[in-house]
Amino acid sequence: MDIEGTTTPIAFVHDVLFPYARARLAGFLDTYAGDPVLDGIPEPKLGSLLDWMERDEKTSALKAIQGRIWEQGYVDGEINGLTYSDVEPSLRRWVRAGLKMFVYSSGSVTAQKNLFRYSEAGDLTGYFQGFFDTNVGAKRDPASYTVICRGANIAPQECLFLSDVEAELDAAAQAGLLTCQIVRPDDGTKAGTRHPTAIDFFDVSTKFNLPHG
Repeated sequence: MDIEGTTTPIAFVHDVLFPYARARLAGFLDTYAGDPVLDGIPEPKLGSLLDWMERDEKTSALKAIQGRIWEQGYVDGEINGLTYSDVEPSLRRWVRAGLKMFVYSSGSVTAQKNLFRYSEAGDLTGYFQGFFDTNVGAKRDPASYTVICRGANIAPQECLFLSDVEAELDAAAQAGLLTCQIVRPDDGTKAGTRHPTAIDFFDVSTKFNLPHG
């Protein structure tokens, strides 16, 4: 499953997480000036990173830096991860039914784990068998989903991918996965026409005959 727009409100990412990291980028650069994570970022580094954030670039370096800034914020109690109210009970029921669950997001694996570990619903990391970021490939590239299925030791046709982005679902479908577009009213996601849709995880359970009671 994806995170932004799927398990977590888009507004939380854009109105809480992004501003939190943006405000602390300069301090991060001062503290970790020689850190390898900064290698390859063009000068001026602060300007480049701020520009990437403004455009929501999916670069691994930016995502790694954001993840480390957010991690400190989670540890310090300044921010808490947010998931929709239907997510935790659905994850709990799906795990009890023997389903294996994985996350694939453009955010770094560190950022993914911390969002779920420090979630307002409690530590949700135990529900997941693994986490994947764009180090396996771009989310709109079918090959990325092949790599993930291989790493998870699951046949593509036995895997259901949940995302709010139709182009990502297109790529997953090309790799042979089942797909479902999450169209949450609060996020303003527009329903496409190429994939089954669901308004939340309870709806996913109903439409795909998964445990939900």
